[in-house]
Amino acid sequence: MSAELLADRPTESESTLVLTLSNPGARNALHPDMYTAGIVALDNAERDTSIRAVVLTGADEFFCAGGNLNRLLENRAKDPSVQAHSIELLGQWILALRTSTKPVIAAVEGAAAGAGFSLALACDLIVAAEDAKFVMSYARVGLTPDGGGSWFLAQSLPRQLVTELLLEAKPISAARLHALGVVNRLVKPGHVRDAAIAWADELGRGSPNAIARIKSLVSATGEQPLAAHLDSERDHFVASLQHRDGLEGITAFLEKRQPRYR
Repeated sequence: MSAELLADRPTESESTLVLTLSNPGARNALHPDMYTAGIVALDNAERDTSIRAVVLTGADEFFCAGGNLNRLLENRAKDPSVQAHSIELLGQWILALRTSTKPVIAAVEGAAAGAGFSLALACDLIVAAEDAKFVMSYARVGLTPDGGGSWFLAQSLPRQLVTELLLEAKPISAARLHALGVVNRLVKPGHVRDAAIAWADELGRGSPNAIARIKSLVSATGEQPLAAHLDSERDHFVASLQHRDGLEGITAFLEKRQPRYR
């Protein structure tokens, strides 16, 4: 069976798209076909107003082992542009995850290694099993990070800890990442997917306009000084107030009922 990214709308979910990394027998190791499918799936989700959130998970209670080393060895015999193109595709998928206007939750069972760890970090939120492991395993095989892994970690953790994780290439537990604020929620093993979908459905009941704008503001925090960010907050607030979601949210609060966003 080949590596693929499965996309489905679970019957138990209200408004969530679930993307499942599937590579049987290889712990869901990545392949460029997955990257392309991921880009297409997120593009479709952006245009589908019935989808309010996305969950990224792995098949068979294992998130992702990262790159396939056998495929990487084969690529050494090819022109370097082949591997460069593969990494560029991965980067495009990472950017699609980060720029999605909808909440994206990583549901991590088992382990997230290498680019699998990068994929989890690219999501907005992470739900992990209590016994899950995360590892930037590149240095162990003489390689360097891709998929934005080094960038995401440097945004979230002290430089010394990031350097340790990348140079030693040793696993870090979900519990420690939870204590450090990288993992949002810990759940019992075997229940991560359901917990992530339930959270995604809960977030999906919020204002799509406000969620998209909040994600944009958070993404911009490392790119602009405070004065410019205050201007952005002003512009987003005024636009949100004038949006139909703003009217519905305020009216629902004053009428003491749940808002109904479209």
